[in-house]
Amino acid sequence: MARKISTDDGRAALSAVAASVPPARTDQATAVRYLLQLLAEKAPGNSVEVRVPPFGAVQVIEGPRHTRGTPPNVVETDPATWIALATGAEQWTDAAAAGRISASGTRADISDLLPLRP
Repeated sequence: MARKISTDDGRAALSAVAASVPPARTDQATAVRYLLQLLAEKAPGNSVEVRVPPFGAVQVIEGPRHTRGTPPNVVETDPATWIALATGAEQWTDAAAAGRISASGTRADISDLLPLRP
């Protein structure tokens, strides 16, 4: 991530996303990046890549470091699903069953790290 998002900015973006249907793209982008930042702080490491295109990606969870090509452990989801998972508005199992999470690799189930506490 290029720039660290302040707690105030992150919380403001989350509030704006919750209040708008559909949310403003800038608010959604800030909320996604803020929640990815919280995940990286909660579970530092490089063995799982969490992707929320087009807004961001982080590597998390201690373990074997991956440096080239597609990592062996990848989680990918859309922005709305990521925000719902990270805030506890949706459960991992429900989103996975609905096909809104793509998770590959033996370490890709990050459900025990969610929800995050913004």
